[in-house]
Amino acid sequence: MKQVILNFPKQFEIGTKAAESIKFDGNFDNVVICGVGGSALPGTLLSDMVDISIPIFTYRGYGLPANASEKSLIICISFSGNTEETLSAYEEAVSKKYCVIALSTGGKLEELTKKNNLPMVIVPNDCLQPRFGTGYLVSAVIKILDNCKITNNLSQEILKVAETLKPGSFEAQGKILGEKLVDKIPVVYSSNQYKSVARIWKIKFNENSKVMAFWNYFPELNHNEMVGLTNLKGNFHFIILKDENDHERTKKRMDLFANLAKEKGAEVNFIEMQGKTKIEKIFNALMFGDWTSYYLALSYGQDPVPVAIVETFKKQL
Repeated sequence: MKQVILNFPKQFEIGTKAAESIKFDGNFDNVVICGVGGSALPGTLLSDMVDISIPIFTYRGYGLPANASEKSLIICISFSGNTEETLSAYEEAVSKKYCVIALSTGGKLEELTKKNNLPMVIVPNDCLQPRFGTGYLVSAVIKILDNCKITNNLSQEILKVAETLKPGSFEAQGKILGEKLVDKIPVVYSSNQYKSVARIWKIKFNENSKVMAFWNYFPELNHNEMVGLTNLKGNFHFIILKDENDHERTKKRMDLFANLAKEKGAEVNFIEMQGKTKIEKIFNALMFGDWTSYYLALSYGQDPVPVAIVETFKKQL
């Protein structure tokens, strides 16, 4: 996993090339990205990364959501190609003759695209787990959006950002934070504009570190979840992702919340978003989260790669 984190920036160019010729012509009302787990992360991130002229929806379930139609661009992502929820979404899209593009490393999804003679992007299966292939998946989706004229040269912007990413520069900080989190329950908060990052940090703690973790965002959490501090029980450690461009009132909310949490005996760490652009800040923060969850896993004597409980659960299904 350590090498996968260090190689992360290389994924963007490969994912972009994989989707180079994949497109549909037409005027779309929305984009629907179907996927679960690590395969859903591109949709989660895109909503926060860029402003796009039409809505992007991420759907994590069986079949298609109500907002999918003949005017939708539907992208079905299953890293393995065998995710049953995503396969059901793809089959429904095909049966309704919607514009659907598959993104995978192969599997049953590839078989279905060949059977129906529909477009598919194949990315490498060399990053151990879907959650480690975000660079492949995000860059491929962005290239598809460029090709379909939904975005304008966004793939070039992403490739420029990839050149600035230095994963190794966050390792020491991630190790320090990871070791602080031993025997703690991580709770990751951010502003509304970075809620996708907070969510992915939480997921990495779950899958890499094998611990329960939670996420939320300001100012929403000040109107509900914060009340849980009243009878706080358990060793909670709050991680607050903070950016200089957050709304001034949101920054004040973060500081006040931190004071309240500390008064209740919880630990709090602020993580400053680092980078020149929003996209750069997002991926830098994600790499920081990778290192943190990696070193927390090692502190527990866990291999951060496998997710045995998920595989067992699938067999039981």
